[in-house]
Amino acid sequence: MTSSPRLSPSGRPWSPPEEIRDSARLAPFHEALLFADRAEAGRILAQRVRARDYQHSYVLGLPRGGVVVAYQVAVALDAPLDIVVVRKLGAPGHEELGIGAVGPDDVLILNQRLVEALGLRDNDIARLAAAERREIDRQLRLYRGDRARPDLRGRTAILIDDGLATGVTARAAAHAVWRWGADHVILAVPACAADSARALRGVCDEVVCVLELEEFWAVGVYYHEFAQVTDEQVIELLQRAWMRERAPASATSKR
Repeated sequence: MTSSPRLSPSGRPWSPPEEIRDSARLAPFHEALLFADRAEAGRILAQRVRARDYQHSYVLGLPRGGVVVAYQVAVALDAPLDIVVVRKLGAPGHEELGIGAVGPDDVLILNQRLVEALGLRDNDIARLAAAERREIDRQLRLYRGDRARPDLRGRTAILIDDGLATGVTARAAAHAVWRWGADHVILAVPACAADSARALRGVCDEVVCVLELEEFWAVGVYYHEFAQVTDEQVIELLQRAWMRERAPASATSKR
């Protein structure tokens, strides 16, 4: 029941400059940088992303927390901002245990080892996926309204979340934007588990992470303030970004 993921990037080799190719920071937890909040994390992450000088960038946040980070990156790059809504699939009766994720355009990513260990059948997965797809539809209507999905042809899609633990939702988002026609897909996060980052480098052209840790705790551990982001906050940031895109100055800015 899994989708047919695009396991190689765009087919056009991506070559970041030599001096930044191995710039990920690996550190034990006691040396970890703590971000004040998601907005500060976004500003710090934006510096890493800007240094790579991606061309024709389009920033895409993963709601909800990833949109707060993504807004700061989009402002720093003077790039358009939109969203990719993906949802984790939780094991029945143990919803905190992620067995996969769903995304737009029928993207379905599964942890087959967990699925088999839990004895889940195809109809179980279909039922879980259908429920999460309804939530995706709800969020898209709420956040985007009748705004069209972004056209990523000829673009470098920069996927942003507030952290990367297992990476299952980021993987679903990457498969979605490849299907939308992006030329390159970059995943950028403030903090990430090193093993998940390594795995996602086989799906994305590049993974940019400020703090990449071999021993990774929950994402919120790396923030002083990590309150839940509301739908209203997501809508406000998107509307602010879209108003900025329509401003005359943006029309002539180099992106």
